[in-house]
Amino acid sequence: MEMNLERELNPQQLKAVRQTEGPLIIFAGAGSGKTRVLTYRIAYLIDLGISPFRIMAVTFTNRAAAEMRERVQQLVGRDARDVWVSTFHSMAVRILRREARYIPYDRSFIIYDSADQMTLMKHCIEELRVDDRKFRPRGVLAEISSIKNELVTPKEYFELTRNVREETIADLYSLYQKKLLHQNAMDFDDLLVQAVELFRSEPSVLEHYQDRFQYIMVDEYQDTNHAQYVLVRQLAGGHRNICVVGDDDQSIYGWRGADIRNILTFEKDYPEVSEIKLEQNYRSTQCILTVANALISHNSGRKPKELWTSNGAGDPVSCYQSLDEKDEARFVAAEIRKLVNQEDATYCNCAVFYRTHAQSRAIEEEFIRSGIPYRIYGGVRFYERKEIKDILAYLRLVANPADEVSLLRVINEPRRGIGDVTIARAEEAASREGKSLAYVLEHPEGIPSLGKRAIGALNGFFQMVNNWRKLDGAVSVASLVERILEETGYLSILESEKTVEAETRLENLKEFLGVAEQYDSGGIDRSLDGFLEELALVTDIDNYEPGENAVVMMTIHGAKGMEFPVVFLTGLEEGLFPHVHALGEKDELEEERRLCYVGITRAQEKLYLSWAIRRFIYGSSEHKEPSRFLKEIPQEYLCPVVYSYGDKSGDCTADSRDNEKTGHAVKESVAGNKEAAAVTAPAPATFKVGDKVEHKKFGRGVVMETKFGPGGDLEIYVSFESAGFKHLMAKYAPLKKV
Repeated sequence: MEMNLERELNPQQLKAVRQTEGPLIIFAGAGSGKTRVLTYRIAYLIDLGISPFRIMAVTFTNRAAAEMRERVQQLVGRDARDVWVSTFHSMAVRILRREARYIPYDRSFIIYDSADQMTLMKHCIEELRVDDRKFRPRGVLAEISSIKNELVTPKEYFELTRNVREETIADLYSLYQKKLLHQNAMDFDDLLVQAVELFRSEPSVLEHYQDRFQYIMVDEYQDTNHAQYVLVRQLAGGHRNICVVGDDDQSIYGWRGADIRNILTFEKDYPEVSEIKLEQNYRSTQCILTVANALISHNSGRKPKELWTSNGAGDPVSCYQSLDEKDEARFVAAEIRKLVNQEDATYCNCAVFYRTHAQSRAIEEEFIRSGIPYRIYGGVRFYERKEIKDILAYLRLVANPADEVSLLRVINEPRRGIGDVTIARAEEAASREGKSLAYVLEHPEGIPSLGKRAIGALNGFFQMVNNWRKLDGAVSVASLVERILEETGYLSILESEKTVEAETRLENLKEFLGVAEQYDSGGIDRSLDGFLEELALVTDIDNYEPGENAVVMMTIHGAKGMEFPVVFLTGLEEGLFPHVHALGEKDELEEERRLCYVGITRAQEKLYLSWAIRRFIYGSSEHKEPSRFLKEIPQEYLCPVVYSYGDKSGDCTADSRDNEKTGHAVKESVAGNKEAAAVTAPAPATFKVGDKVEHKKFGRGVVMETKFGPGGDLEIYVSFESAGFKHLMAKYAPLKKV
């Protein structure tokens, strides 16, 4: 194999590739070619004569691992197959299945996802008769995840408890683990915990893997949690040829246990470490990098870096102040149409990022109205889930008796004895008699060779449907949904299954019922037809195909590791981005700033930043003020975009200018215009989540949640050791920190 490293790598990259012996840390800025460095480093090791069987490369996503494997194969050919390239969790699963005789699980163990975990925790809370208002399943799981990340067992945690609340968490943790073991299941945290415990309890197994992997490389090291840190240290304990690559400015997963200190203090474990910085960016224009550098410079807990590029200055970064989330969505859609129609861009060149999934609905609906193809990443869309499609098919059948697609979907869902043979005979009769399939099925006595059981099942089904049709218009949509779910037996069958999957589906159906209730509360003329029409706008996926030319929509967390020519970073508002939970907490606020930095540095050619004066989210409309992140970017780096909307079709014209009278200029966007300024954010919170407090009457407790009420007063939710869960007003409660 021949590689001209001097031609294919810049000086810093070349240095990182050739530094093979001993510990090495590479601080790789966004878009600086870290994957290129890792793959060339693997190829270089093989070129030196190192067996690929003795090389390991670990990263965080399957996508990144697949890309790395493919690039190595392009460089070294068949030898790439013997290099162990995987994610942390895949590595752990592989080891645990191979060494299953040493762990308390069968080698065929299953892995629970977050929805499965939630259902299982609800079972634990119910079984222990714990108050789920004080111990919400999601919150308990988050605490248990943090405990596991620290490699603390249920028994060890119980010995560390200091109050009744922590004892309850310990009990839930213990029961949760027992149930997982009983079902031969692990959650994602368990995979790492069990791997670490395996190496601790079986030194000979650890020695085997230490000897095998002479060279270890870890990608995205800034995102490692304590368990991953320990696992890497265990494996590297033999040869100490450990190379970690990462960027402290892109550490964005603290909420799931990532510890930025792992990368910032790497030299404490490896005093002989070499350090290399990669600062030349190959992805973005200098205008985009200038904005990114200006923003991230406000973080104090970082290794100083200054991204630069030879790509040229590029277009200025655009900033748009919208009236509300619908206005913001119209702007995004209009700008994408302009790029596609006037600048020869394609839809797949464009990506829309948001801080939370809840922001996607307004944009998704606008894209549908505008005929803009799109794909949402980050999980199955709500209305694409099987149980939701089933209830929608029932509703469509009630509204439209001729809808045979919906009829065939639900005629035997749940099963009621109307199988494929019955349908086939009905189709033959319909074809022979020139009648619709729906008509023939509704009159089963005329279907030849059909047994009494099938006839009875069909008659019973259509009797239900006809009864629901009589209710259409007489009861609310939500009431009709409830009747359908009960009378079909859909709910009772799911409830009787007693499985994690079934209970997750039940939760989805409850969420759908909430959508119907919200629709019913919207006015006096709330018909089933209107409900179905409204949902059709957000469920029309007939033209959707994987890999099609479509705009990409995802959260910023999901965008990590990706890049797009055009990026829209939406919702830059205080309380949304940065998120309300980060306000007043320095470390969390710095992570939010890093998250914004990640969003900005995904853009290659064009970047749009937007915020709304008012936003309807989580069931209420709130006044907003621009994100502090916009204020931290020098105004001269941002170019205001002004849109003048025309007719209701959404046609509009755009201009970029600094016009203070429009209310859309950057100066006003940053400082806040008259309407935004009228809603000034309350003073910083005196209390924050996690604070230990004392109340004159209720005694000692822990702050579980804080929020600002309608009048701007700080509200605090405290879990007291003796008095339980209390909701207090900060300015009135006799509360102090301890």
